Amino acid sequence: MGTHKIGDRAIAWLPPQDIEDSARRQILNLAGLPIVFRHVAVMPDCHLGKGATVGTVLPTQRAVIPAAVGVDIGCGMIAVRTTLTAADLPDGLEPLRRAIEAAVPAGAGRYNKQLTRTAQARVDALKREAPRDDYAAVDRNWELEVGSLGSGNHFIELALDEDDRVWAVLHSGSRGIGNKLAERYIRQARDESRKRGDKLPDPDLAWLVEGTPSFDAYVDDLHWAQSFARMNRDEMMDRVMGEIARAVGRAAGEIEVERINCHHNFTQKEVHFGEEVWVTRKGAIQMKEGQRGVIPGSMGTRSYIVSGRGERASYDSAPHGAGRRFSRTEARRRFTMDDFREAMQGIECRHSNALIDELPGAYKDIDIVIERSQDLVRVDHVLKQVLNVKGD
Repeated sequence: MGTHKIGDRAIAWLPPQDIEDSARRQILNLAGLPIVFRHVAVMPDCHLGKGATVGTVLPTQRAVIPAAVGVDIGCGMIAVRTTLTAADLPDGLEPLRRAIEAAVPAGAGRYNKQLTRTAQARVDALKREAPRDDYAAVDRNWELEVGSLGSGNHFIELALDEDDRVWAVLHSGSRGIGNKLAERYIRQARDESRKRGDKLPDPDLAWLVEGTPSFDAYVDDLHWAQSFARMNRDEMMDRVMGEIARAVGRAAGEIEVERINCHHNFTQKEVHFGEEVWVTRKGAIQMKEGQRGVIPGSMGTRSYIVSGRGERASYDSAPHGAGRRFSRTEARRRFTMDDFREAMQGIECRHSNALIDELPGAYKDIDIVIERSQDLVRVDHVLKQVLNVKGD
C-alpha cells in the first residue's frame, strides 16, 4: 500500500489525513527529539497515546522514553492453534465460557486468591531472574497477579480459522506490577529532564540517559516486567487450554499444535541500518522476516495470524491491532446495549453494560489496518471469534 511522510522524520503506513490532528502533533513532537535515530515508523492502527502515539516504532540512541513504552509493560498477545475443529466443540459454549471465567481472574484489581502449581513455578522463575528483591514493596500482590487477565481491551477468545480449526487467543500484559514500575520511571524521567533543562514539547517525552543509574535500573525492571507479561499470558493460556480439553474430553497436551507469544509494548536493543539502537514499540509488534505474530481485532470482528516481511523502514515491525477510534467516554455516549447485542450476535459472551466501550464501532476497522500492512506482514490465518471473555 506504500508509505507516507509525516514531516521530515516520520514514515506512516496510512494516509496522513486518516491520522487525527492530536496524534499527528504527537508524531511530529516525537520525531523532532534529538535522541531519535533516522525516523519514527507509524503503524496503520495509530491513535493518540500518552506522550507518544499508540502504534509507533521509536528508535533512539543512548536513551529510552519510559512513557513511550507505556504503563502496561510487555502487553501483548498469545495464540494457540489446536487440533480441534468446530465440530469438536460442544453445541452450547456458555458452560465453557463460564469455566474459563472461573479459571482466569478478570477485571480491574482482580487476581488469584492462591497460586496454582504452574503459577507458583512461574513466580519462582520470576524471582530467580529478578534484578531486585523488593517488588512486593512496589505491588504487594504481584505474585497473585500471575495468571490474571485485567480489564479494558484485554480478552480471551476462542476462534475458528478459514479451515474451521479452533484457536485460543489471549491479550494481556504485566498487570499492576508493570503499571506501578512504569509510573515510577515516568516520574523519574520527568525529574531528570527538568534538572537537565531539556526543552520538551510534552513532559511525557522525557527520557532516561544510557549509562546512568536510573537508566540501568529502568532497563532491568523493564525486562523483568516483560518476562512477567509473557509468563502471565502462558499461565492463563495453560488454564484456558485445560478448560477446552475438559470440554471436549481430551488432554490439553494432545490438542495444542502451535503457540505464538508476542509483546506489543516493549523496548529492546536491535541493529538497524548498521547501528545499534533502542527500539521502543508502543502498540506495535516485532515482525522480522518469517516471524509469527498475532494482530487482533475488536470484539465481534476478525483477528489475524501473520508472518513478518522484515520491512526495513518499519524496523521489522507491524501494527498491534485495530487501534481505538473513539475514547471510552465517547464510545459510551455513542453506543447502547442494543448495539452490543447486534455486534456480538452468534458469539458466546457475557452481556454487560461495562463492555460497551469495547464494541467494534469504538475501534478502527481491522481489515483496513491489515490491508495497509501488506508491506509489513503476510496473512497466514484469519480468525473469527465464537467465544469471548472480558473483565469489567
